[in-house]
Amino acid sequence: MICPSCLAAKDKASTLELLRAGVVHCDTCDIEFSQDFEQSVEISFSPCAAIREVSAPPFCVAGPQVTPHVAVQQLLESGEERHLSVHLREGRHRVRAWGIAGGPSIAVHESGESEATLRLDAGGWADAPLSITSTAELRLINGGTDRRLFILERIEWADHAATGAEVTALPEFRDLFSKEVLAAGAFANVGSLAMLFTDLKDSTRLYQQIGDGPAFGRVMSHFDVLEEAVRRHDGTIVKTIGDAVMAIFREPVHGHRAVADAQRGLAASDDESVRLSLKAGLHYGPCLAVTMNERLDYFGTTVNVAARLGGISSGDDIVISDAVRLDPEVERFFANNRAGLTSLLVDVKGIEGQMRVWRVVFADTPGS
Repeated sequence: MICPSCLAAKDKASTLELLRAGVVHCDTCDIEFSQDFEQSVEISFSPCAAIREVSAPPFCVAGPQVTPHVAVQQLLESGEERHLSVHLREGRHRVRAWGIAGGPSIAVHESGESEATLRLDAGGWADAPLSITSTAELRLINGGTDRRLFILERIEWADHAATGAEVTALPEFRDLFSKEVLAAGAFANVGSLAMLFTDLKDSTRLYQQIGDGPAFGRVMSHFDVLEEAVRRHDGTIVKTIGDAVMAIFREPVHGHRAVADAQRGLAASDDESVRLSLKAGLHYGPCLAVTMNERLDYFGTTVNVAARLGGISSGDDIVISDAVRLDPEVERFFANNRAGLTSLLVDVKGIEGQMRVWRVVFADTPGS
């Protein structure tokens, strides 16, 4: 359990099941934070002690030599305002203050603003995410009632952290550590995931057409094709439900590529009389990790919507939500691949009003 401010480990557990739920207090930063697989939980791996002893010293909160990510520190009295000229590296930054959880994010790049104001009030930060140049003028305001230490730091380290959300979504983790689950009744925020549901179209007719034995073989081979496509694009199959599959991806575009590959693979069958048709639905949004049937599973509105979109699919297509359609990487994927896009307004159970979705058919799959 990593403090989101000082990055020091404030609690440790040897398994996910023993990970303490609830709120953890950081004495150094004087803040409380909760179990969050995307922000505050990191997973580490080390050789077995019988093979090699490994020293794991704690992260040190000290001077600049061990905190190179800290770019600026300023101590402001209550009501004080200060102007600074900063020289920052391009990339992602954030501002935080001692004793206050959270803080606005800052993107540093050439097209950013040359000036910005960062205000801390008694109720917390009042600023939205900012975009500034590497040589900008900052205005720091302490509108609270206590003296605060303002800290501006780079957060590239977050791109390399083995967070709980990232690791538990890896197929290798699920293969090698399948017994690693959360405690019964516990749940953890894993941030936003792309949730994919697929199902075979007219599989019942397939069993009647070619018999139970051959049909079962074809269905099982479809799982092989789908699993290979999902893994190839950094996804993980969470579970199968009859002929249906539930898979997760960290990025929506990876789910798109996996479905496109799987549909092409199934369409390449030598036996045209029993060609399999794959229905698919893809949605992107926040999820919770839970333990179901002694394995890690996912729960929430995103999961429910993705399952409904899979039901809307007519086969050899993929039905996606606006959250997927408007993702920049997905838009670039469409620009580089021939695909037919049809906008639909549909009723989705659990969603108030009609929801706009998109039916996508790739040019080199049947039905296009």
